[in-house]
Amino acid sequence: MSPTPDQIQQYIAAGLPCEHLEVKGDGQHFYATIVSAAFEGKRPIQRHQLVYAALGERMRAEVHALSMKTLTPAEWQNG
Repeated sequence: MSPTPDQIQQYIAAGLPCEHLEVKGDGQHFYATIVSAAFEGKRPIQRHQLVYAALGERMRAEVHALSMKTLTPAEWQNG
């Protein structure tokens, strides 16, 4: 059974402290906006790896496609 956007949001929030987290999707493809201080000083690939680590096995088993926008709190505020 495919996860809902709410479930993906809960999975990410459980493994990564987020100031803002929004997930949209249709059960197959998801788009997440993630704002976390954990992203400070990290390149985009490193930020994505933190999110994938938070999702763990679910990333391979349940989530087929996840696009994400990863921002630090300062980047988020500066929009």
